Amino acid sequence: MAVTVVVEPAGRVCWDEPVRIAVRGLAPEQPVALRASLRDEKGALFRAHARYRADARGQLDLQRAPALGGSFSGLEPMGLLWALQPDKPFWRLVKRDVQTPFALELEVLDGHEPAGPDGGRVLARAVHERHFMAAGVRRVPVREGRVRATLFLPPEPGPYPGIVDMFGVGGGLLEYRASLLAGKGFAVMALAYYNYDDLPKGMDAMHMEYFEEALNFLRSHPEVKGPGIGLLGHSKGGELGLAVTSFLKGVTAAVIINGSVAAVGGTIYYKDESVPSVSLLRDKVKITKDGIMDVVEGLQSPLVEEKSFIPVERADTSFLFLVGQDDHNWKSEFYANEASKRLQAHGKEKPQIILYPEAGHYIEPPYFPLCRAGMHLLVGANILFGGEPRAHAVAQVDAWKQLQTFFHKHFSGKN
Repeated sequence: MAVTVVVEPAGRVCWDEPVRIAVRGLAPEQPVALRASLRDEKGALFRAHARYRADARGQLDLQRAPALGGSFSGLEPMGLLWALQPDKPFWRLVKRDVQTPFALELEVLDGHEPAGPDGGRVLARAVHERHFMAAGVRRVPVREGRVRATLFLPPEPGPYPGIVDMFGVGGGLLEYRASLLAGKGFAVMALAYYNYDDLPKGMDAMHMEYFEEALNFLRSHPEVKGPGIGLLGHSKGGELGLAVTSFLKGVTAAVIINGSVAAVGGTIYYKDESVPSVSLLRDKVKITKDGIMDVVEGLQSPLVEEKSFIPVERADTSFLFLVGQDDHNWKSEFYANEASKRLQAHGKEKPQIILYPEAGHYIEPPYFPLCRAGMHLLVGANILFGGEPRAHAVAQVDAWKQLQTFFHKHFSGKN
């Protein structure tokens, strides 16, 4: 019987969905290695491998069989995805064109020789496509006034709860989180705010009027259920999300993933008010034993420079803070706690804070591999982002569930 790799479900699978990977047709107790590889849109190669032993019937099911070593060990049915690592150091896996899938190549190799490209004879091979838009999800580019964005709508006509989605430093327009979330019954607008199209090239000045225009556009869209809308922001997008909820009205629920409660790297403006950036403490930046910058102590506290504290006490928003406790980009846990204290001191609703031990800065949709260190465009160097691969993978699966539950609860009464 020929050896075959089986991936179930066999139909269209989105990136955030788990699959069952199995191998059939092996000899009883046969030792094998599984190797996964994926090329991103720039041609960078990501790889993972693990050693296994077939059962007494010559079958191998990754939902039942523990990995015996390799890129990970133990029972990890999705390990071949979350453990992917780039051949090129400091390279982060990012999906830029959500209209095409990533193709994951799976290979079964004879024996316990997986490591190198030449290790072990290939017994079977399969290609598994992972999509970023569920069947029927609609992608609508937005150029309205100054707003530069992409709106993703579920397949059936709305209205749906509307969510504005913002990523962090790097600018441009990343759509993959919005496109996946639209498959869960939300109208999600991925919003660019600098370094894209005709938007400002830098982020030294962030004007809330731009975000106000974006909120108004989404709120007035015929397929968006008003009056309140949601906001999802990671990193700099989380910082700006806190500013949006502080200065502007109409955000019912906001999820802040590893965000800052201080203005960082630029001044936030709204009408005649401004929140200046906290000072950089260059002498507090460390270099790890691997020669990577660790900047976690490199920002002055907004408790010292109080003018840089975003005035979250003005917000009439329900907040969920998702925090990686090993975030080395900045002090996400401290920022979430200080935001919570300030809100409660002013009689506002206590935010929900979920802490993820050993999770780093880039908490992405499920199964994205950990980016532990990489280029930070504001710093201009490779920095430590933190995280341990397995704990970070567990955090991403949970965070994705938590944010959907939170938004559903606030917009439809569904728990």
